[in-house]
Amino acid sequence: MDTVRIRVIRDAEPTFVDATPDGTSDGDQWFTADVEVHNPMTRYRVQLDRGALGYSWLNGSGEHHRDIPDAHDFRLTTYDPGPDWARDAVVYQVFPDRFAASSAHRDLPDWAEPAGWDDTVIHQGPHTPLQFYGGDLDGIRGKLDHLTDLGVTALYLTPVFPARSNHRYNASSFAEVDPLLGGDPALARLAQACHDKGLRIIGDLTTNHSGDDHPWFRSALDHPNAAERSFYYMDAAGDYISWLGVPSLPKFDLGSQELRNRMFGVGDSVVSRWLRPPYDLDGWRIDVANMTGRHGEHDHGNDIATLIRRTLDHVRPESVLLAEYTNDFTADLTGDGWQGSMNYAGFGRPVWSWLQSSDYEASLQGNPYRTARRGGPATAASMREFAAAVPWKVAGRHWNLTSSHDTARIRTVAGTPEMVRVAAGLLFTYLGTPMVFAGDEIGLEGTNGEDARRTMPWGRPDAWDHATLAVYRDLIAVRHAHPALRRGGLRWVLQTDDALGYLRETPDERVLVVVARAPWSGALLPGALAPTGEAGRLYGEAELTVAGGAVLVPGDGPGVGIWQLG
Repeated sequence: MDTVRIRVIRDAEPTFVDATPDGTSDGDQWFTADVEVHNPMTRYRVQLDRGALGYSWLNGSGEHHRDIPDAHDFRLTTYDPGPDWARDAVVYQVFPDRFAASSAHRDLPDWAEPAGWDDTVIHQGPHTPLQFYGGDLDGIRGKLDHLTDLGVTALYLTPVFPARSNHRYNASSFAEVDPLLGGDPALARLAQACHDKGLRIIGDLTTNHSGDDHPWFRSALDHPNAAERSFYYMDAAGDYISWLGVPSLPKFDLGSQELRNRMFGVGDSVVSRWLRPPYDLDGWRIDVANMTGRHGEHDHGNDIATLIRRTLDHVRPESVLLAEYTNDFTADLTGDGWQGSMNYAGFGRPVWSWLQSSDYEASLQGNPYRTARRGGPATAASMREFAAAVPWKVAGRHWNLTSSHDTARIRTVAGTPEMVRVAAGLLFTYLGTPMVFAGDEIGLEGTNGEDARRTMPWGRPDAWDHATLAVYRDLIAVRHAHPALRRGGLRWVLQTDDALGYLRETPDERVLVVVARAPWSGALLPGALAPTGEAGRLYGEAELTVAGGAVLVPGDGPGVGIWQLG
């Protein structure tokens, strides 16, 4: 190939820059071009001269022999991507009521329906949010060795503010920690213990709504002239808008400057207070971030994201800001607000659809239809397109997940420990930050989000899948040991119905990852990928053969293979 050009968008107008040949290595031909980042986010794609076939376009979703929209063009940004430690993190999600309980005795409120630690979760009906197991923050503190032994580096807690539910997303206050969890001192103790063990700790904040017993909402209802009246979408008669029509979750009107100051300001706001001593949270995960600030003709979403980001940068510069988007996040994640998203769309759902057991008949995440079991090419295409539609700096900071407190457990979806191992192979090697929902590592099951919120069986080691625990521990160790798996580029090299493979590469390291859901035919890759003829096995039982100018990938499955090439 002799001619390569870079098509750059400057002030919404395409311009072209010639690339010059820059040698070859490992069978690849390299070209170099200087691209001016004129706009804070600058899009570009590559134009390749294909001779008699004309030109083709290369963008984040692959090579195209046709004209294409800009949606998957590569993106260069000048925005700070967030703290460097987040690139190396392994996040562990804890639902406080179900993880571990201390010996403290507390009187229960009138809404709570007490349950024994090993009782079955009520996962349908009006009693679901009321079932109370009594996990607390000191209980979590007592189990931090489990996290560090696993290789976890960051603890993410679902909400800790008081609320009339076990999930606490209907906060009755943002000014204190729920006394049922041990109150403010317990959060301070937990944060200190985390930091002493080298763990980060991340909170969960609902910026879209409060509970209907929050003092702000009660003041808005009871006092038409109160400042808090402007905090909610409420008319003169006191009728109000709620999240998805749930009356107990009145929706914030984030057009209110006073509400923005109280929630997000750099002073003694909700966002700021818990980032400071003695609580020292290392960042926030924002609940339903996709809907925050949005209602009808009102769209304050991006303003709120950048406002929270500025406050975090001012109050605690090395903190993270992750957004919950259960669907497409690509329009909002440009790098100046949310640092990344919980990656349901670009990781979780593609992985579920590829590994879903025929015995799992339910829909996933409220989809009215059962998810079809898809082949490898469709799975890779989804993952690639979502990664391509945001800046690389953002894609590398998504939280990838195979389960969460809002989904079925991966063990239930995939059906067997072998399939869980395949899912874990993807989780700990793919572009982004892996997030483990507490209990996945020991094989806990759950048919939906509520059923997945089962207690950790600390007193029943016979209920643990110790083989799966070893898989998680070993894969996390491999991730920590190899920078390419945390910070490297990503090149897809295998896409068959039953097997997927990609390269993670830095200037100093090339790692090949192959995951298979079933036995398959195997494949030959170019021998130039292993220029020294060596392929060191990092994980899995299968050996990689380099001979005859090719890399022979065995067709074993189901399983995970990770090799260092050269």
